[in-house]
Amino acid sequence: MFRMLVDTCVWLDLAKDQRQLPLLDVIDEMVRLNMVSFIVPRIVLDEFHRNKERVAKESLKGLSAHFKQVRDAVNRVGGEKKEVTAVLAHLDDVNHKLPLMGGTVLETLDRIEKLLNRSQIIEPSDSVTLKAATRAIEKKAPFHRERNSIGDAIIIETYAQCVKDKSATGTRFAFVTHNKNDFSTEHGNQKLPHPDVSNLFSRIKSLYFINLAEALRRIDPTHITDYMLELSWNQEPRGYQEIANATSLLWNQVWYNRHWNLRAGVQEGKIKIVQKETDTDRKGRRETVQRDIWEGALAAAKRVERQYGKKNLGPWDDFEWGMINGKLSALNWVMGEEWDMLDT
Repeated sequence: MFRMLVDTCVWLDLAKDQRQLPLLDVIDEMVRLNMVSFIVPRIVLDEFHRNKERVAKESLKGLSAHFKQVRDAVNRVGGEKKEVTAVLAHLDDVNHKLPLMGGTVLETLDRIEKLLNRSQIIEPSDSVTLKAATRAIEKKAPFHRERNSIGDAIIIETYAQCVKDKSATGTRFAFVTHNKNDFSTEHGNQKLPHPDVSNLFSRIKSLYFINLAEALRRIDPTHITDYMLELSWNQEPRGYQEIANATSLLWNQVWYNRHWNLRAGVQEGKIKIVQKETDTDRKGRRETVQRDIWEGALAAAKRVERQYGKKNLGPWDDFEWGMINGKLSALNWVMGEEWDMLDT
């Protein structure tokens, strides 16, 4: 088994990047198979909790700001009207998905927090705190950059304590961080640990990584690729334009059915065509339809038939009719209307 300490920055970066989400599924599977367990210093859990809300807000804010810049740039640059319209339509799809993406970040952060809480939480011992302070006094990594890095020092000393524990015979360890400035070689291959912490790592027992996927691949080189392929599928939310097109079809299907109810009433003599409806007509004492409205409805019906084809306009049985109305109500709600909005 590997015992792995994953730095706070790695967990936060994972939550920001949807492309890395399959790694969480891989981790869950490895934990279930007792291939890996996590060393979680209390400071890592506290830092994660403290930054969780900020990361969620910044992720969505950053996407929104970038989207606005791109949209403004397209409008300024201009070009062929057809091409610009297509690009803006695609950007509208992206804009529609932004809240969903923000929700995904929150969901991922919650999932990571639960994983950390299920792991062994290690409180900082007096020995660890003293060694971290000694690093500060001696200006050793992570204090070599003239900044307060006591938190990072406690993390690396907690890891060192676990590696050196005599009861850990036969256990392998891994330390994963994105904080290359504090923990990696300054001038050279950043995949190698800084000389001030290099004594904690070796080729077999204790490994240093700056990439979580590489660490997992080292633990399970046979199956990690299979896991990634199986779990990398991600359900893509519908775009704005796709929803708008589906709503338009459903709206016209409902309208066309209602139009045929009107047309049947006229053909059967139940509804009378009049030049102009009177107040008596409007109060419902007799069923009428004003001639210009009737002619406009006939023309509109022909346009709908040309656009969607008669085969897509009915007739429907009760079940199909219920499904169409239900779908339209749901998509209207997604687009901002109230539930059960079926006006045509």
